[in-house]
Amino acid sequence: MAMFIRVDVDNTVIEKTASLADKLVEVCPVKIFKLASQPNAVEVVEENVDECTLCDLCTQATPEGVRVVKLYE
Repeated sequence: MAMFIRVDVDNTVIEKTASLADKLVEVCPVKIFKLASQPNAVEVVEENVDECTLCDLCTQATPEGVRVVKLYE
């Protein structure tokens, strides 16, 4: 389990936009997302979550679909 942040994904939002799941996997520089077994959805790679640089690229891609929660504030 991550110590510093938690990444919440709402796949119901991501599923509504074609190729958004692919974009999330592509934009993350530390590979926090991977394609899920169901189409147009992602899963969080838990062992990579603490590598997050808080670059905000995922939330820019889908402000309603991904939320990065800082656990230390």
